[in-house]
Amino acid sequence: MKICCIGAGYVGGPTMAMIALKCHDITVTVVDMNAARIAAWNSGTLPIFEPGLDDVVKQARGRNLFFSTDVAGQIKQADIIFVAVNTPTKTYGVGAGRAADLRYIESVARTIAEHAETGKIIVEKSTIPVKTADAIKTIVASNSKGLKFSVLSNPEFLAEGTAVADLLNPDRVLIGGERTPEGEKAMATLAGVYARWVPRDRIITTNLWSSELSKLVANAFLAQRISSINSISALCEATGADVDEVANAIGKDSRIGPKFLKSSVGFGGSCFQKDILNLTYLCESFGLPEVAAYWTSVVGINDWQKQRFAARIVKELFNTVADKKIAVLGFAFKKDTNDTRESAAINVVRDLLAEHAKVSVYDPKVPAEEIRRDVLGKPSTGSGQEATDNPRLTVAKDAYEACAGAHAIAIVTEWDEFKTLDYAKIFAGMPKPACLFDGRNIVDLAALRKIGFKASGIGKPPGGRREGDVA
Repeated sequence: MKICCIGAGYVGGPTMAMIALKCHDITVTVVDMNAARIAAWNSGTLPIFEPGLDDVVKQARGRNLFFSTDVAGQIKQADIIFVAVNTPTKTYGVGAGRAADLRYIESVARTIAEHAETGKIIVEKSTIPVKTADAIKTIVASNSKGLKFSVLSNPEFLAEGTAVADLLNPDRVLIGGERTPEGEKAMATLAGVYARWVPRDRIITTNLWSSELSKLVANAFLAQRISSINSISALCEATGADVDEVANAIGKDSRIGPKFLKSSVGFGGSCFQKDILNLTYLCESFGLPEVAAYWTSVVGINDWQKQRFAARIVKELFNTVADKKIAVLGFAFKKDTNDTRESAAINVVRDLLAEHAKVSVYDPKVPAEEIRRDVLGKPSTGSGQEATDNPRLTVAKDAYEACAGAHAIAIVTEWDEFKTLDYAKIFAGMPKPACLFDGRNIVDLAALRKIGFKASGIGKPPGGRREGDVA
């Protein structure tokens, strides 16, 4: 068997590497038009950072895992074609800001129809709106060669930072297809690939539309839990309750469970916001405005949480941060990844710069040029409106450089190294009063207060005091 995956990003690369690792008799080739990205996959420095991925790729690359720019050639040879291209939110026209931009999906479908010489199983791996398979089927069926194609939905449920572990031991593998003899046969073929290492009872088959919708709904439910606990974090701060204690108490209820109840400065990443906005657009398109409004509120709370964090910094620094240095520790949307898409840090840094603060950012995995692009805006080639620099934004080489001389520290990403910094040393080099705002609740606030910091966390009692404490 030969598998081709179109798209060498966060989904296609790791997923295909795991299939190649576990299925020695299957030749797996990842193709992409981006020659620089393919070169990186073939080098010693992969284009994405994911714990354990380097080892998986090194074991399989050159044996039965290959990376290539020969899209047409690999389409011709493949039995199964995975489609793992980007599906960003539209920035133009009808549905701008919410609907998925499916131009890349359509382009891939047309490319398959043009170059395929035999029938194929086409697998949707990208996150797409329900009913997208109809468009793919229509396009590939219009080929002039009379070929038959089966279109399956096989959404990914990977969490960045744990993608390799998620691939090794998934909660479930979801495969959707048409309930026809051809569709059932295609689903069985794909299930047979995953069954090499995934227990059969974790491989779920559904109809095509249930599978497509399940991905959006899964991300919406996870994001909703985060927004729910973040809304309660504000109430905890107002009342003196502790959000971690509340989350622990309600998480002990088996009907609720403990996962995704960790309060923070807000969720980020490539999926949650994009998928919820896509879901709201779908609901409105199908005449369900009340459902759309419900899910829109989940994103609204997330945006408010980011704004609230930045506003709290300004308030605690005597209602002005103009010309004050603020150290922002962490820029990736979560630890153990270099992905900055929809990172809360972008909003926090922009809000602080808007207040004329001097912001020094440090992240162990995100390059300085990417931090500057994300905050200041990416250049729009040929528009005459190139991104301008901001001298108040600097990128530090380490946490100590970022914090030196800072009036306040804001922890925005939960990198483990931020838990073990020498905060006494950092405190000594800061103007007083020295403030620390923990947007991930990862440091010992009581210990920091003993050093002398004015330290606060998300959803934590002011000054660490709770009801009944002696003043």
